[in-house]
Amino acid sequence: MTRMRNAVAAAPLALCSCASAGVLDPQGPIGAAERLILFNSLGIMLAIVIPTIVAILAVAWWFRASNSQALYRPDWEYSGRIELVVWAIPAMVVLLLGGIGWVGSHDLDPPKPLASPVKAVNVEIVSLDWKWLFLYPDQGIASVNRLVVPAGTPVSFRLTSATVMNSFFVPQLGSQIYTMAGMATRLNLMADKPGLYPGLSAQFSGDGFSDMRFTMEAVPRAQFDSFVAQAKAQGPTLDAGGYAALAQESRKVAPFTYRAVMPGLFDTIVKQQAPPAETPHNGRPNAAVSPRTES
Repeated sequence: MTRMRNAVAAAPLALCSCASAGVLDPQGPIGAAERLILFNSLGIMLAIVIPTIVAILAVAWWFRASNSQALYRPDWEYSGRIELVVWAIPAMVVLLLGGIGWVGSHDLDPPKPLASPVKAVNVEIVSLDWKWLFLYPDQGIASVNRLVVPAGTPVSFRLTSATVMNSFFVPQLGSQIYTMAGMATRLNLMADKPGLYPGLSAQFSGDGFSDMRFTMEAVPRAQFDSFVAQAKAQGPTLDAGGYAALAQESRKVAPFTYRAVMPGLFDTIVKQQAPPAETPHNGRPNAAVSPRTES
């Protein structure tokens, strides 16, 4: 019984902790704009829901059996004023919600660059089974299940999938977007301040789907430069053989970096010309990627 009471008492705290790292706690301009759309839409819908609930209670109270002042009109069948209200208010709500969706879909178009005096950092993302590969084409490095970007700087993403369709999502920064084999999608995000922002796959993609999580680290520019320098000084090279090993199915892969990347790897993956994973005699790829793979 004591354990049950403790669990009930801890439930609100758990819910608060989840909400604090979700879409209602935006840490970038895209996430903040999407939250504003959510709140505006909620307010417009409540403008119908609340008066409707009040009207239901008022009608039930006024036409109660004990109220002798309530008029009984069995022959009443039409009121132009009531019809006007009944149709005009929902039409207005549809127009307002449609207007918010129209404006928001253009202002927050994923490929649309973010306005900033700072030059954007380019990152190429590949979803694999079951991990994320982040390529930094301008820096010539790559990382697995770890995304490091400078805070206050726009990040221009190109995304694709080496296997099945997946979905890239950093809730606090906004704009969930799909990754698809043979196709490159674009996304622009920015973190307003340094912090650790959880990222995940929002599209079921097989047995290891629940382990497709990563951390987006927004750091000061000097720390980002230090990350790049450190990555270039250690780790393997992501060449054709390295990619073939990485492409094999694996779960709970600990983050690690590559000091160099084969030129044009992302475009090769998009064109589905990347070397396939080595397949053993049982017809299924090996489970291990590297010694860094966790059990």
